[in-house]
Amino acid sequence: MKYVDEFRDKSLVKQALDKILSVNPKGMVRIMEVCGTHTHNFRRFGLNSILPENITLVSGPGCPVCVSSQGYIDSAVRLARKQDVIIATFGDMLRVPGTDSNLEEERSKGSKVSVVYSALEALNIARRNPKRKVIFLAVGFETTAPTIAFSILAAKKENIDNVYFYCALKLIPPVMTGLLRDKRLKLSGFLCPGHVSAIIGVRPYHLIARKFGIPCCIAGFEPLDILEGLYFILRQIKYGRAEAENQYTRAVREEGNPRAKALISKVFEVADASWRGLGRVGLSGLEIKKEFSRYDARVIFGLSSNPQSLDKRTGCRCADVLKGIISPATCPLFSRVCNSRNPKGPCMVSQEGACYAHYKYK
Repeated sequence: MKYVDEFRDKSLVKQALDKILSVNPKGMVRIMEVCGTHTHNFRRFGLNSILPENITLVSGPGCPVCVSSQGYIDSAVRLARKQDVIIATFGDMLRVPGTDSNLEEERSKGSKVSVVYSALEALNIARRNPKRKVIFLAVGFETTAPTIAFSILAAKKENIDNVYFYCALKLIPPVMTGLLRDKRLKLSGFLCPGHVSAIIGVRPYHLIARKFGIPCCIAGFEPLDILEGLYFILRQIKYGRAEAENQYTRAVREEGNPRAKALISKVFEVADASWRGLGRVGLSGLEIKKEFSRYDARVIFGLSSNPQSLDKRTGCRCADVLKGIISPATCPLFSRVCNSRNPKGPCMVSQEGACYAHYKYK
């Protein structure tokens, strides 16, 4: 299908829908999109309103802010309260609720919390504030990991001794495997993330497709990318195949990005990780290697790499949304109590969160 940047060519949309209808299998089809950007654009462009009624897209744990455990937020809040500490973080992390506070509240009380757009900015803050400890909240997936690894290497090269990284990096293929072990989900296929796949390539999804007999397709983020990705998955279902296909060939290669993967391997090692809503998932995270422990906030400040705690106060069901068990609208707080102006859970805080997308484009 021809790639277009704008969702304005109705003839191309009709072609995409005709292809989907030509392979649409009988019965209900549940496809999980493992990417917050897919979740956002699926709603933004109204694709949910034009697909056949038997096809449901289920939001998964593709929002890095959303899957950071509440215990991790609590630890970040405690760090922010230290007088000699500056927290450097992505903006979406500010309003994620901890047990009794969040980073935005701590900043209003006088804590030093700086919003940055990359880990490298944390190094600049450390250079300007040599008497303070600068802690970067290293949250994200494989997409973010290379930049964070590069920043740690740069800190070592320049001998910057007052910058630290509190690592909560997550890996997508292991959590996909974990989700497939939950029989409540009854998934028919995976729409795989484009950004993550640009780093890791197609190969990890081949293993998932073969082991679990489930179709996978990496797709781009434009409306026609998403529709074509769905077509590839439905075609596999109709003809009884389970493979990993790559719709996003203009950005994703079979082997991924070797240089980025080498950076990750140099600085990090694979470890178990805690995901909000999913608990501890084996070998689904990254931790800083011992040789770089002087930059590891977990070691320096005696923290857990991925602490897990549960929010028992609000009744927020973000955990079930992240697992694909419920849709955002099923949560009793959605829209009534929890909205983008007054978020009660991380799925409403982050623009990549499923609740935010459903609320904004309802």
